[in-house]
Amino acid sequence: MIKSTISIFVFIISCVVFGQNFDKHKVENGETMSQIAQKYNVTPYDIYQLNPDAQSGLKPNSVLLIPTKRNVTKINSKVITHKVEPKETLFGIEKKYGVSDEDLKKANPDIEKVGLQIGQTLVIPSNTAPKTTVSTPEKVIYHEVLPKETKYSIAKKYGITIEELEKRNPEIIPSLNIGQKLVIYGTAPKKSTVTVQKDTVTPIIPKINYIDYEVKPKETLYGLSKMSGLSQEEFLNLNPVLANGVEVGMIIKMPESALTSQEAEVKKVYTSLSKNSNDRKKIVLLLPFNLSKIESDTINSTTTRLKKDKFLNMTLDFYSGALMAIDSAKSIGIPVDVSIFDSQETKNSSNISAILEQNNLEYADAIIGPFYQNNVEKTATLLSNTNVAVISPLSKDVGESLPNLYQSIPTADALKKAIFDYMIAKGGNIIAVVDKKKESARQFIQQNYNQVQIASLQENGSLAVTNLKSLFAKDKMNYVVLASENTGMIKTTMATMMSVMASYSLQLVIMEPNETLDTDEISFENLTKLKLMYPSISKDNISVEAQIFKKEYRK
Repeated sequence: MIKSTISIFVFIISCVVFGQNFDKHKVENGETMSQIAQKYNVTPYDIYQLNPDAQSGLKPNSVLLIPTKRNVTKINSKVITHKVEPKETLFGIEKKYGVSDEDLKKANPDIEKVGLQIGQTLVIPSNTAPKTTVSTPEKVIYHEVLPKETKYSIAKKYGITIEELEKRNPEIIPSLNIGQKLVIYGTAPKKSTVTVQKDTVTPIIPKINYIDYEVKPKETLYGLSKMSGLSQEEFLNLNPVLANGVEVGMIIKMPESALTSQEAEVKKVYTSLSKNSNDRKKIVLLLPFNLSKIESDTINSTTTRLKKDKFLNMTLDFYSGALMAIDSAKSIGIPVDVSIFDSQETKNSSNISAILEQNNLEYADAIIGPFYQNNVEKTATLLSNTNVAVISPLSKDVGESLPNLYQSIPTADALKKAIFDYMIAKGGNIIAVVDKKKESARQFIQQNYNQVQIASLQENGSLAVTNLKSLFAKDKMNYVVLASENTGMIKTTMATMMSVMASYSLQLVIMEPNETLDTDEISFENLTKLKLMYPSISKDNISVEAQIFKKEYRK
């Protein structure tokens, strides 16, 4: 009986649908609902009415029913359409029509998947025309700037432009500072001006500067608040996250004055290093100041050159840091003699041979520099019969393998291996999405990690979404290694992962920097949701020791 009822229902629906004039559209890979709607001169709302399943996402090769123009549902007073213009944002459109972010995204599911596109037709679920005036004051929403945040990331998070952000917060135009309270939506109340009588003395309230502090093992709320010089209640107001307990590795705010009291204690930790060696060490620095070029430059002054010459500035930064390290070593009793020479180098030349001939560098314990890889290799070759360690401080190039040459910067392949070793150690299910232009990445994976599954591509080079989904495992973390700079493939991969996040544990991984991910076409919010992971040669250090170094370096 039930089966008969269902059959009759399906038959009736089929008659209703196919008794009218409709077009059929086969979904191409990468197509969006807005693009399809524009092609047939209808709205996404009209297509969703006939294809409700499409609201959960478009599948390549699926067939959609498209109403012909005369069968298009007349949009009633509660539904308005809006064509997206260049530079428009979600926030601006929502404000223009007086709709909420949730309602707009609910009426236009494509926004969550591909973001806002120029020329896209949006359905506005509103029974009012665009607002021209706002009589009631808009609720003010603030955002406190966190470490590593930028104007771009904050603007993207709230769906506004950098220009809008700066217009509401003109104080950030020169620079953005951690801890700043920014106005995101609404207008902040104007500060009232208080006229002070001549006889009135206004007390001077000292400005408190805060730093980021990483919680260490065995530290407690009592100990941290005591270190800060605040009461526990005041310290909790400053760091509400501590109300749920103190955990190692937490990043909290600490008054900068607390750093001074910790400074002496931190320095004491390193005094025992002098016990490790009583022999004097001879260190040589070969740095490319290129003083002869500066002296012979009759066009640019030294000041002008400092402003223009990035390589010279990098050299001076390195030199400043080296002087601090030398000073620190001597202050705790490490016996070290340091000689500094101008290597006068370019990518293809240097005066290394002259320096070695005129100085007894074969008696050095270590030589740091030159900067360029071919020059540092030449130095190591000339000293290959000695025990002198030659250290390449900045070069990422892969050069000759010499027994006395040490690379301080890991190679690109070393970084790739590090991230694969991490995923394997975590017991993850590793899947690679590699486009046709990244053949070297495909070879690296196949030659070194045969357990990695590589997702299939279609004949046109696009991702085979169904195949990618079939590679996900339920009981493991699924690491999706993306090797592509193609915007379409990146968006398809991310959309596929987002569509199954409720069923699988997923994380997006890249092996090397990818500039495409920094463009407006890629959703920063979705990258965050997918916990983008990548290898890096450096790590942000916000410990007390690092803060002390930064403070001293700026002096």
